Order: sequence, then structure tokens, then C-alpha cells
Amino acid sequence: MKINMPQAAQDIINTLTEHGYEAYIVGGCVRDVVLGRQPEDWDITTSAPPLTVKNLFRRTVDTGLKHGTVTVMLGKTGYEVTTYRIDGEYRDGRHPDSVEFTANLLEDLKRRDFTINAMAYNDKEGIVDAFNGLGDIERKVVRCVGNASHRFTEDALRMMRAIRFSAQLSFDIEEDTGNAVRKLSHTISKVSAERIQTELTKTLCSGHPDYVFLFEDYGLSPYILPVLDRLTKAGKRELSKRILLNLPSDTVLRYAALLYDEGESEAEKVLRELRFDNRTVSAVSKLAMYAKLPLVNDEAKIRKNLNICGPDIYEKLLLLREAISIAVCEDTQIYEDIRSTLNMIFERGDCYSLSMLKFSGKDLIAMGIKDGKQIGYILNVLLDEVIEHPEKNDFETLKAMAKCS
Repeated sequence: MKINMPQAAQDIINTLTEHGYEAYIVGGCVRDVVLGRQPEDWDITTSAPPLTVKNLFRRTVDTGLKHGTVTVMLGKTGYEVTTYRIDGEYRDGRHPDSVEFTANLLEDLKRRDFTINAMAYNDKEGIVDAFNGLGDIERKVVRCVGNASHRFTEDALRMMRAIRFSAQLSFDIEEDTGNAVRKLSHTISKVSAERIQTELTKTLCSGHPDYVFLFEDYGLSPYILPVLDRLTKAGKRELSKRILLNLPSDTVLRYAALLYDEGESEAEKVLRELRFDNRTVSAVSKLAMYAKLPLVNDEAKIRKNLNICGPDIYEKLLLLREAISIAVCEDTQIYEDIRSTLNMIFERGDCYSLSMLKFSGKDLIAMGIKDGKQIGYILNVLLDEVIEHPEKNDFETLKAMAKCS
């Protein structure tokens, strides 16, 4: 099988081999090409020591020199080049205590997590597949390289990665690999919240977001996302799966699908524990807060809801509620009707917030009104009137109304 890699990656391999070293693209890029997918990264492995790699290329970054990784910059793109290595013990459950560089490619490949990620390729040798990754791709299974318990003891996050790859690739988890996850599930508590969040999010935003419940099946959910257990105990597991499958691949929406019934404060707590950014926390929490907001195809009520939620959250709320309706086999025509009215409101530029009101606090001050509370009260009275009657969003009309307030 011929793999057409980027010219820059080929140039790096050529430079290394011309100086007497072995070099291959390795890992996920080989897997993705075999699967007919476009690789996100093109990582390279080589027998050349890291300092030699640095000396052979003009622009490099010491990404992880201690562990043999140098990023070679060609143009604006970086390519990670890592020296073949043998890892020592993983006493912290993530990093090897020691790293020994080696000239043996197979020694390097056998330390990798899954067979589908333990293949290497160059044009001269073709695909080097010592652990039958090609066979596992054909069988559509995620299987550890060597002893699964050893692989997961080295880095507990690999248990989550097994499920994430299963979700992304529509693969099953091989029996021994799955049994090792169940046996060692408690060790996921060693892993940082940031790393856990990354794998959860990749799973939820995959083509099989419903596979997130595999974290429960394999005993990981109590340590990473207990809401999965609560949904199952409440008899909502299958409903949640259907909701997830009817939503676009959007981080906010898919977390909201799991958390909307938890309420705003609990949703915020879960996302804070997962170290999400403030924007995501706010958006998901708002969807949980407004999950039961009445939705009707009425212009004034839609403008009121836009005022309450903001346009971005309101549009996501429509998607969430529509997915819930589909999941419980309810008619969904109302959502199309609301979107049609919503587009009309946007096209006309109807006012639904104080910032869109054509009369401001400064105008009230110019009229001699100085009290802050009174200014706020009057502006909200005007906004309520304009939400009901958008044609009244006119300076002179609002000024006259303000005088009567």
C-alpha cells in the first residue's frame, strides 16, 4: 500500500535516511490513511537521536526533548519527530520514570497503546505492522498492544481513549482490552480533569455520541461523569442516547443533552469539575436553566425569549428541544415554524434587547432623570412595549412614552 504523505513529511524522512537513519510516519496518520480518513497530524519516528534531529534541520522546537520528541518546522507547519525509545516504569500513571533510546523500531512500536496506532510506514518498507493493526482494522476492534493491563497501568487515560476510538471509528472494544478497563477503572482517578475532559468531549462530539455510555458499562463513569449513572438509574439512558444522536456535533449541545435535566447549578458544577472554559460552562448552564422555557410560534413571545436567552442560546435551545421531541416521537413542526418566524424577526431587525432600543439611559439623563433605578425601570418598560410592538422602536415615540412613565 502506497501512502501519499505531505511533501514536508517525506522531505523529513528523506533527510534522516540520507544521513544513515531509519524514519517512518507512525501512529494515527497510518491508521487514518488505511481507514480512508484524512490524518490531522503526520508524526514521524526515527532511529536518529533527538540532538541529531535538531542538527539536521534548520528550525526545530524542543517539544519533549527528554522523551525524544523534536518538532521540525517546515514553513508554518510543525512535524513531531520522535526517537525510537523504550519506556521505563510509569509510577505516576502517565509518564515513564526513564526513557532509553533505541535503534530498534519494534521496541518503539510495542510501547504504544493500541494495535491500530502501532503501525509505521515509509516508501521503502511499506507498512510495518508487527501487532496486526491491519487485521484489527479489518475486524473493527480496538485492542491493546501486548498486555492490556500493562498498557492501562502505564497511562490510565488509555482506558478512555479505547472508548473514544470506538466511538470515532465505530469499532468494538476487544474482550481482553475491555476486561482490563473494568479491572482498572478506578485508576482513572489519577488522571487530571483536563485530560479526562478532552477524551469525554472527543467521544461526545464523535459520530457515535451514544457511546459515551460505554464509560458507564466499563465502570469509568463514577470517576469521570456520574450523571451517566444517574440517567441510567432514572430509566433515561436510551432516551439520552436518542437525544444525542439527533443533535449536531456541538460541544455545548451534547453536554446539554446529558445535563439539561440536572438543573443550572448542577450542570455548572459538573463542567467546572471538568475544567471547562467559562464560555462553555455558561452556555450549557443556561440551556439547563431554560430547558423547560415555553416555546410557541408567536412573534412577541419569540422576541421575549430572545431577550431572556440571547439569540445564540435560544437557537441552541430550539435544537435541544427538537432533539428531545424527536427522541420521544413528538411532532416537530413547531420548531420549523419558530425558526421561520425567528428568521423574519432577524431580517426585520426587530428589537429584543436594551442594546437595540433606539432610546438610552443617556437620553433619559438629558431629560433630567438622574436616578439609576428609575432609569433602569423606564428602559425596561419601554423594552417590554417594543417587544410587543416592534414598530414603536423609534426615538420620538420612545421619548414620548418615557415622559409618561
